[in-house]
Amino acid sequence: MPALVSDVISGSIAEELEITRGDVILSIDGEKMQDMIDYKFLCKNELITVEVQKTNGEIEEIELEKDFDEDLGIIFESAVFDKVKPCLNNCIFCFVAQQPKGLRDTLYVKDDDYRLSYLQGTYITTTNLTEKDKERIAKLHLGPFYISVHTTNPELRTKMLRNPNGGKILENLRWFCDNDIPFHVQIVLCPGYNDGKELERTLSDLSSLGDCLLSVAIVPVGVTQFRSEELKTVDKNVAEETLKTAFKYEKVCCSDEFFLLAEKNIPENDYYGNFSQLDDGVGSLRTIMDDFDCLDLPDKIDKPLTICFACSVAAKTAFEYIAEGLNKIENLTVIVNPVKSTYWGKNITVAGLITSEDLINSIKDIKADYVIVPSIMLKPYTNLFLDGNSLDFVKEKTGKNIIVFEDNYSVAEVLELL
Repeated sequence: MPALVSDVISGSIAEELEITRGDVILSIDGEKMQDMIDYKFLCKNELITVEVQKTNGEIEEIELEKDFDEDLGIIFESAVFDKVKPCLNNCIFCFVAQQPKGLRDTLYVKDDDYRLSYLQGTYITTTNLTEKDKERIAKLHLGPFYISVHTTNPELRTKMLRNPNGGKILENLRWFCDNDIPFHVQIVLCPGYNDGKELERTLSDLSSLGDCLLSVAIVPVGVTQFRSEELKTVDKNVAEETLKTAFKYEKVCCSDEFFLLAEKNIPENDYYGNFSQLDDGVGSLRTIMDDFDCLDLPDKIDKPLTICFACSVAAKTAFEYIAEGLNKIENLTVIVNPVKSTYWGKNITVAGLITSEDLINSIKDIKADYVIVPSIMLKPYTNLFLDGNSLDFVKEKTGKNIIVFEDNYSVAEVLELL
């Protein structure tokens, strides 16, 4: 995969140099690049030479002068320019393996690439981490990384990942610590496997790793109706037990779903520390509720207006809290309409997995001036849902005025509608 230009930032050096979508950056100062890590390192000079292959095949060498830390303003098609390191595991809970055919091609890609973990916050298992990879990480002092641990029991982790290298997790984590490389940890809780005493063991082991361990997120396993093997989901009892265990340890937070399943209130702000694993659903509901509390709301609006929040089932609690506050505004009516996943099954409750058909069925009979959906329902930088249908398709099928909120952790954009 070459360093293919997807777009350039307006007003940037790249725009001034007439670098455009479809061009390929072949080298900087004669050095080939394997990923964005190389690109960022090579750009840290005041004088650089950029070799560009234009869309017509012509190759240009551009010499330029810039500030030392000034970025060129190029948005690449991918963060890695060579082959993405694939996942070599066959995890018992793998979500990719629980998907039917017919979705976007990218949804079937299983990566386990330390570079994407560093650059984009994706989770790695370290089972395919080579000595060469470690040498580069240590040399460039990369980090933090996001690591899927699940369990520190070597035999159990080998069983859960179905990979003989799975049992080396503590060895790898200690290597990160020995080289002062910070990391965040994820545990996907699978009842009957890594809960109970096994979770206690894992958290105890992790607590011994010191300052390089930045945070631990515990999330419930997601089980779709397409899964062929039986796997238990997290119920109220397991959720309560997990919360009780997690509270014993510093740096450990459970995702919002555990509190909802245990029928407990979402914790206050200080529980989540610096909210370092928001994309894993750890503190996202608290963030959006706290953000709402900071908004300066009007007492009334000029004419009657009805707004519908088409949120995920998991976010229902937060949006009902927000709706209660907004409905105090004279002339404003706010409806909360959680979108149930008939496509994936009742156990999948997050916004990022809502399909266009489920959204259509959920809002088609709603009477509202605006229907608001979070941008996480759409593929980044597009208007496409998981099933490949577009936002325009949904608008056409429902006849609704649908507004996409770009910030998934804020409802400040609602004030623009009032």
